[in-house]
Amino acid sequence: MATTGILAAVCVIYVIILFAVAFAADRAARRGRGAWLRSPLVYTLSLSIYCTAWTFYGAVGFAARSGMEYVTIYLGPSLIMIGWWWTLRKMVRVGRSQRITSIADMISSRYGKSNTLAVCVTVIAVIGATPYIALQLQSVTLSFAAFSPSGPEGGGRSVQSIAIYVALGLTLFTILFGTRNLDANERHHGVVMAIAVEAVVKLLALLAVGIFVVWGLEGGLAATMARIDASPIADFDVSGSRWTALTLLSAAAFLCLPRMFQVMVVENEDEGHLRTAAWAFPLYLMLISLFVVPIAAVGLEVMPEGSNPDLYVLNLPLLAGQDGLAILSFLGGFSSATSMVIVAAIALSTMVSNHIVMPIWLRATGGAAMMSGDVRHVALLARRLSIGAVVFLGYLYFRLSGGGTALAAIGLVAFAGVAQFLPALMGGLVWRGATRSGALAGLGVGFVLWVYCLFLPSFGAGVVLPVHVFEEGLFGLSWLRPQALFWTVGMDPLVHSVMWSVGLNTAAFCIVSILTFPRPVERLQGAQFVNVFEHSRGPGTWSGGRGQSEDLLIMAQRIMGSAEAQELFSRAARRQGLTGYLPEPSPEFLEWLERRLSGSVGAATAHAMISQIVGRATVSVEDLLAVADETAQIMEYSSQLEAKSAEQARTARQLREVNEKLTQLSVQKDGFLSQVSHELRTPMTSIRAFSEILREGDLSAEEQQKYASIIHGESLRLTRLLDDLLDLSVLESGQVVLNEQTGTLAEVLDRAVAATIGSAPLGAGAEAGLRIQRDPNAEALRLNTDLDRLVQVFINLIANARKYCDAPAPLLHVRPELGQSGLTLDFIDNGAGIPLKDEALIFEKFSRLGASQAPGAGLGLAICREIMHRLGGTIAYLPGQGGGAFRVTLPREAVARA
Repeated sequence: MATTGILAAVCVIYVIILFAVAFAADRAARRGRGAWLRSPLVYTLSLSIYCTAWTFYGAVGFAARSGMEYVTIYLGPSLIMIGWWWTLRKMVRVGRSQRITSIADMISSRYGKSNTLAVCVTVIAVIGATPYIALQLQSVTLSFAAFSPSGPEGGGRSVQSIAIYVALGLTLFTILFGTRNLDANERHHGVVMAIAVEAVVKLLALLAVGIFVVWGLEGGLAATMARIDASPIADFDVSGSRWTALTLLSAAAFLCLPRMFQVMVVENEDEGHLRTAAWAFPLYLMLISLFVVPIAAVGLEVMPEGSNPDLYVLNLPLLAGQDGLAILSFLGGFSSATSMVIVAAIALSTMVSNHIVMPIWLRATGGAAMMSGDVRHVALLARRLSIGAVVFLGYLYFRLSGGGTALAAIGLVAFAGVAQFLPALMGGLVWRGATRSGALAGLGVGFVLWVYCLFLPSFGAGVVLPVHVFEEGLFGLSWLRPQALFWTVGMDPLVHSVMWSVGLNTAAFCIVSILTFPRPVERLQGAQFVNVFEHSRGPGTWSGGRGQSEDLLIMAQRIMGSAEAQELFSRAARRQGLTGYLPEPSPEFLEWLERRLSGSVGAATAHAMISQIVGRATVSVEDLLAVADETAQIMEYSSQLEAKSAEQARTARQLREVNEKLTQLSVQKDGFLSQVSHELRTPMTSIRAFSEILREGDLSAEEQQKYASIIHGESLRLTRLLDDLLDLSVLESGQVVLNEQTGTLAEVLDRAVAATIGSAPLGAGAEAGLRIQRDPNAEALRLNTDLDRLVQVFINLIANARKYCDAPAPLLHVRPELGQSGLTLDFIDNGAGIPLKDEALIFEKFSRLGASQAPGAGLGLAICREIMHRLGGTIAYLPGQGGGAFRVTLPREAVARA
């Protein structure tokens, strides 16, 4: 078996090779001969930084413990690359146009270049990366310990010692590897190329182990498939909620992990590379996960009980005596861990230096841009100390958590932490109304809930959070239990944490953004981000002047160092065709200088320091158009608010009118009930009285005929009232059956006039008799409808005219007219008409015209409305006709010319 000394020697040789690759790549890039460095293949392989030791070791352990759930870790990024690559393209374009150096820089630039927001993102990123650093330490430590005679399960002191050495080695390696070039805004060609090489190494190593397991240990694909079917992996029941949560979580982490943002956005050379990566990277993920299940199934069968499934990739070759394959597997895991630590430390150290250390240091030293001195050493020292601090935090997490947690579980904790960036990041790219206050609120709420519900509980009960908090909740409140927040009992802890932290994060972000108004710089940046494909030239151009080059050189020397600054200025002067080392401060030179300095002190600080010397940056045409567009949107929004206010006023007025109508209806209802009771009581009283007289006898034949006629008349009156009530009830319930007939309009009107004149009681103005004016030619129309019901409507209208027309010579005009939409028939008398206050109520059931004078229960027009509705027509009152006027309409298909 290979000893740890041999492994250490192998690691040293491997690191030397990586240094050689990185050195050659940087040298080729400086000489302009590194076109192959900018190929889409190298870019795609650099994205494999997503596949850390969690993938190499932990995926097998994940499959052994949870079955096919491990697929979700690859499914999320694949869905992003295939179906959401336009978002990645937008992020890359924003990164290039805004000179973005990190995810903290991206979010802070979107919300008005807020350094406060950048500090918050940096702190969350560092804490969120801590479990992931611990995961790499644990994986390398366990892989070293697997080669020791006692194995990884042997005493804890040796494992802890290995962890210390690994942490120190990774810190030194990352400092040497990641801080050779201070300018983080320039492409790290050496780093990217080394990551691409490591991507190939870990893929080949995992494929080699998989091929050995399938064809070397099991004897072929068929035997391996049978082994899988017989293993516990085939029996795992996948939870739908957990599957969905893990898929979404891995997709969010792919976008928000600082190391992924570094290689995907900052290191991107060409947007076109995303087209290749859209299919090539999912293919890489498929290949690297191809043998995960076979390795897990065979490991569960042949490894001793209690073995760590995370180490099956190493232990299976060791168990078979394949030391060479085991060392290759070890190198694959070592590559996965070191590449992650390198890039994560570069990204995090850049964020800490640019957004925390340098602003504090510049403020402490007065912040004058023309002070002599050298900021380069401060920035380098800040980044190197940041790398050490990041790795130390990972080691501290490893020690506190005991180093015994499954790798996948640790990785998911980190995924949930960085997922808190998603609402602010995606919202800023698609929503111009998103504000800095909303982003701060969302990040704060999400971070606190993630720490309380997942990060602190990941150490175990009683380590950081007391046991009683897990059982009883914070402050003894059961709804504040870390894994049962707001009484959500029985949920998976990870799903529970992601649901509450990301959900309330998004809610706070949206609500606060809606309630607050963005500052002008936020509106400008919002337009630049959301419409980046229309405004891709950058945030503005500089306007310099003569006599400023020396001041700029002094400032650059302070930041970069004398030698490098003078070389940079001399090179720029030569490009302008000038002698010496002072170029003209042209807009192009100032933009180039700002880009170089932003990698050392951050984009916001570099912009402010150059502004202090050369004055304000001029606003480009694109900026003016963006502001004008934003102003137009604000005006449109204001107009919409005014329109909504007017609409609300109209609604309030309509509600008042409806309320008044309901009040009148209530009064009419009371009157209706009183009238109905009166109408029922009067004939019943007469019938009872005269029937008692008839019972007493001793009446002449003439008197008997008289009283019997009275009883018969009152019975008919009572029957008509009951018929009206029943008729209205049937019509309103929709149970009426129409009896379609064919006849002329003249015949229908003749029947109505004959019935009205013969039976309707006289009303006001009826002493002189109601005359009806008709046009026989216009009435020559053939109708196909329920003629009996139509006659009933006409009878009501003619009877109303007789009752209520108060003219000295009552006259009713009947005017038919056939048009494109159908037949309209107007009934207009020459009386005083209906009072305005009664017009809205005349078709209601409880309404009576001239309630105190005219007989009847006030059901006629309500019945007419229901009849016309069933016939497909309408009936309405026509105001302003000089008298009472009603219009009856029938659909065109029911009318034809005779």
